Amino acid sequence: MTEPAGGLQERTRALLSARVAEEQRTRRVPSVAAAVVRDGQVVWSDAAGHLDGTDASAPATPRTAYRIGSITKTFVATQVLQLRDEGRLDLNDRIGEHLAELELPVTVAQLLSHTSGLQAETNGPWWERTPGDPWDALVASRPRLLFTPGTRFHYSNTGFGVLGELVARLRGTSWHEAVHADLLRPLGMTATRHRPDDAAAPGLAVHPFADLAHVEPEHDAVALAPAGQLWSSAEDLARWAAFAAGHTGGLLAPETLREMHRPVAVVDRPGQPWTGAHALGWQVWNEQGRRFVGHGGSMPGFLASLHVDVDSGDGVVVLANVTSGLGTLDTDLLELVRSHEPRTPTPWVRRPGQRDHLDLVGDWFWGTSRSTARLDGDHLVLGTPGVGRGARFRPDGDGWVGLGGYYENERLTVRRDADGRPVQLDLATFAFTRTPYDSSPDVEVPGGLDEAGWS
Repeated sequence: MTEPAGGLQERTRALLSARVAEEQRTRRVPSVAAAVVRDGQVVWSDAAGHLDGTDASAPATPRTAYRIGSITKTFVATQVLQLRDEGRLDLNDRIGEHLAELELPVTVAQLLSHTSGLQAETNGPWWERTPGDPWDALVASRPRLLFTPGTRFHYSNTGFGVLGELVARLRGTSWHEAVHADLLRPLGMTATRHRPDDAAAPGLAVHPFADLAHVEPEHDAVALAPAGQLWSSAEDLARWAAFAAGHTGGLLAPETLREMHRPVAVVDRPGQPWTGAHALGWQVWNEQGRRFVGHGGSMPGFLASLHVDVDSGDGVVVLANVTSGLGTLDTDLLELVRSHEPRTPTPWVRRPGQRDHLDLVGDWFWGTSRSTARLDGDHLVLGTPGVGRGARFRPDGDGWVGLGGYYENERLTVRRDADGRPVQLDLATFAFTRTPYDSSPDVEVPGGLDEAGWS
């Protein structure tokens, strides 16, 4: 067990390690490694099992490399958003504007969110277990649309092969060289690579009815590498979990990271509640009232998971060399941390600067519907965020801008009377007044008021 500096209590670390060991044994996983991050730092890591599932092989450690599968997609997506922030592309661009050989009426945003309608896999043999084809061969295979772009979620590995080529083309190098330059080296992720080294865990399939294992093949996926090629260790990938929690090392603007984590398309399973969605390259989950972001990964012989609790910023990564069989180890580890090491709430303090906006607080009426305005830090809160059209607003010049929900990015302006008192809030054409349909001369209610007034 790795001893963190200023990390979790010994009892908590012991519980986490015991849970990993339990998963390795009861799920019959050759080896599994995990790490937990808090405040951008690894506060615990450990591993259980042996690399080839026998006592004769090397024991797994948090520094053992495993294939991380589709977690690779989050790196590709981040590179695309970096390029967007640099002005090299727009998310609404048709992909053919950058890759002229593709005659697909899909946008960059649709590819990122798996709403392009592009087929899930390639037209060749099972790409995860056979040597990959170059980009020209992928184009020549003429991948097709299965659904109308933008109308539904359909997971597409092929789509991320396309996005990887987009990154490579705009960077003027191969995708794996670009991801090292754009993200891995700046973040100090020295153990994250395009291909495994000699000390990496082998990919194994465990027989479902016997204690036997079968070695899975490993190949360079070439054009499909951006869909699931990267290898990493639990401790190295933990740096990426910290990135997802907001510790981006200046490589991505905070507002861009929030944009990437905003759900775009729900994962619709008939008969089941919506708990999962896809954002711009990331997965989003709502589990027992908590919001998580991250991604799962699977390749023949490997399973991987990266989960970050949005509210607390705590994150976990789990890596295993098994084709199938992991349970809820990732969220169980986060729950152990949350229950045994709860976050200390930030103490309340006075904010004298709020006096400048104190005249905005209190009740406002949209028609006959009442909303209460209050100040929270630097924000103005109207109603209850998450309930109806309740929203939070940040100051912006002489007005306010919505931060989420119905009024996200909508502008709120304050109308004042001759004495400077606020009498009306104008928001997305709606007028909020101090009383229901206020008839004061300084108030302008769209559509006017009945001359008879309230009768």
